[in-house]
Amino acid sequence: MPPAHTPRQPDLRTRLRWASRFRAAIAADIDTLATLAEREIGKPPIETITADLYPVMATCARLGRRAGRVLRTRRLGGTPMWLPGVRVRVERAPLGSVGIIATWNYPVGLLGVQLAQAVVAGNRVIVKPSERAPETQTRLLELAAGALDAVGMPAGTIRVAPAEREAGEALAASEEIDHLVFTGSTDVGRKIASSLAPRLVTSELELSGRDSALVLADADPKLAARVLVTTLNMNAGQTCMAPRRVLVAAEVFDAFCAAATDALRDLPPRPMIDGASADHCRSLHAEALARGGRDLHPAADLGDAQSMRPAMVVTDPEDTLGEGRHFGPLCAVVRVASLDEAIAAHRRCDQHLATSVFTRSPRAHAALPARLGVTTVTFNDCIIPTAHPGAAIGGLGPSGWGVTQGDAGLLALTRPVHVSRTHPLVRIPPKPPEPAQAGLLARSARLLYGRNAPRGGPSTATLVRWSADSRSAHTDRANPVQEPS
Repeated sequence: MPPAHTPRQPDLRTRLRWASRFRAAIAADIDTLATLAEREIGKPPIETITADLYPVMATCARLGRRAGRVLRTRRLGGTPMWLPGVRVRVERAPLGSVGIIATWNYPVGLLGVQLAQAVVAGNRVIVKPSERAPETQTRLLELAAGALDAVGMPAGTIRVAPAEREAGEALAASEEIDHLVFTGSTDVGRKIASSLAPRLVTSELELSGRDSALVLADADPKLAARVLVTTLNMNAGQTCMAPRRVLVAAEVFDAFCAAATDALRDLPPRPMIDGASADHCRSLHAEALARGGRDLHPAADLGDAQSMRPAMVVTDPEDTLGEGRHFGPLCAVVRVASLDEAIAAHRRCDQHLATSVFTRSPRAHAALPARLGVTTVTFNDCIIPTAHPGAAIGGLGPSGWGVTQGDAGLLALTRPVHVSRTHPLVRIPPKPPEPAQAGLLARSARLLYGRNAPRGGPSTATLVRWSADSRSAHTDRANPVQEPS
């Protein structure tokens, strides 16, 4: 239950000064954050810098430029003429106390963006760091707290829960929070949703994706192969939006496979988050080969106990590997005879965050995104464009709900408050209409909203007359409103 009294938060200007200080603190601490991420999750410093730190700093910079416009009070136009004297504005108010259960695969990028937007939106924030990246995320939160002190914001604006699994469960069940942001698996997301439901606490759930890349008949197969192999290698394939299957048109299939083989050749095994994840990927790889699959770059060194080399395996459309129930640098490559067949294979999976489409003519396929059932489509690229600080990220169905990041993500961390003001004289009279006016009002409705009603309502004279008579009745309560003849 929300608190009976919500403490007043610092004004937007102060919150934006915090975001600027937070950004500068991250920039000054790049080496420390990159070193911690490498030590905890095996991510190379260059990936932490480009895929984690740049997006957070860009988000803070964009908030400084855009938050005032996104969160500003707006006047609602288009007031119907039957509401004379009414003016409505929409203000944005913070949700209150926002909980964030952080994830490990982008320990600075995802948490940093969510934290920056929650604070700039005016909320108090409770963060539960990931138990897999506690030092990295604790350091990030220390920088955020230091920025609070620097601009004079209350220290309690950001609180930190223990980096333990049980603390996440406790946060989801806490009476303190008014909203929760969670990034993680679909199974855990369902549990969190169940925990929040009895208290009607809202949430953003950014859950797992098992997405596709579509290489169309008119695509550049070499470009598609280079991009997708790079994506497969990025973060050891441990990205929710990374494709788990590549659906390649028959016309470019052989050229794509040849280019992918070249791109895979020099890639070494990548450290993964744990041995179980690596074992699962290697097991799926072996099973796909046993069923007749073909590794595009067979090599003796598939990886050790906690690593996996990036691998693409040519399989049948129905093969288990193509279901994408893994989290690592492994994907299926499937030949398709048509675009419709590719879409059908794509839609057999029910978890989608982002789909990549490779084509030389994006405009010719402008209608395609609506058929894919996703909220993010990248043409001729994969994952990287989603780091744009203005682009929102969100799932559908088993991939979650709500959005994070971008203008839409900032708005999602506020609630609209509609405030109306009615003129004391130019207004609908403060009493019910007389029964005798029913006919007049019905005729007026037909004039205003009927099938052949003129644009702009110039033929609404009877409604104007009724309004005038109503104002007269308001100033002389002794005389009842009379329907005009």
